[in-house]
Amino acid sequence: MRKGGNLAKVLLVEDNEMNSDMLSRRLARKGFQVIVAKDGLEGVSMAGEANPDIVLMDMSLPEIDGWEATRRIKAAPETASIPVVALTAHAMASDREKALEAGCDDFDTKPVELNRLLEIMEKLLSASGGRSDY
Repeated sequence: MRKGGNLAKVLLVEDNEMNSDMLSRRLARKGFQVIVAKDGLEGVSMAGEANPDIVLMDMSLPEIDGWEATRRIKAAPETASIPVVALTAHAMASDREKALEAGCDDFDTKPVELNRLLEIMEKLLSASGGRSDY
């Protein structure tokens, strides 16, 4: 539970329906409220409208990619403080650097290993005052 008794809200920005469905169900079982955006533009819009506690951002997205979506989220005063975790199949050091330069707070590789992702999320949610007791 988060302060005020609310579940932590996760915005998952993922265009692959199978990946989105699997990860959102696994996070919901861990006690998170999950909302899903199917592309980068929708992700930026939903970050502002839904006020999530954390964003899980696929980097390879239609409309605008995850790097640009993250830049827009971090540039807007109302969403700048929301932690963003980059999710990408690219595991090169340069990909991590590129994600962090775009404003991502951390980075994880696909396929997602749930326990590793939960550790990253816990660290960021604790630092931002969000829920960390999943």
